[in-house]
Amino acid sequence: MKLIGEGLSCSSKKDVLGELVHVKRIEDVIQLFDTAHGKICLVDDAGITTLGPILSDLTGTICTTGGAGSHLAIISREFGLPCIMGTKLHVADTSILIGKQVEMKHGGDNKGLIYVLED
Repeated sequence: MKLIGEGLSCSSKKDVLGELVHVKRIEDVIQLFDTAHGKICLVDDAGITTLGPILSDLTGTICTTGGAGSHLAIISREFGLPCIMGTKLHVADTSILIGKQVEMKHGGDNKGLIYVLED
């Protein structure tokens, strides 16, 4: 495993493993309606509301902005879904991570860590 990012753990402290998907538009959510189970969703907007229909199927959420009071963090807590906010990714091109198996780990206190499983 290789550490690819870290941020503020804002919800469940459980460690989870899933396939990383990047949601940028409502069309991305629509495409995930039947396939969201087991996915970890990466978003860039802490106030994103479009994830609502698939949240119960997701394994975790990662956001590059926001904090514990952000909309995504709040609804992730309501769903008991691991959520890492204000994530700093250690890769220049996130597209190389999409479709990879990643693990979200609770790193103690309020620290969330993201690892990619290497081939």
